[in-house]
Amino acid sequence: MGVSNKRPRQLNYSVNVKGAKSGNKVANTIKHYKKLQERIAFEGSTKWLMNAVEIVLKKFKKYSVNINKI
Repeated sequence: MGVSNKRPRQLNYSVNVKGAKSGNKVANTIKHYKKLQERIAFEGSTKWLMNAVEIVLKKFKKYSVNINKI
């Protein structure tokens, strides 16, 4: 491995350079949910749409968003 008293280069990084990966996660999830509801009204209930809605509902639970207030 090498000498352990050296500076740990892999741990050094500039905090100012790194930005947030996504600051709009909740807003994008709400937009996606509304778009899925429009598609369900237009196309009807398909298995693909039901799976997509299930994923969105899990994201709402993760982000602590109340579906009734959308």
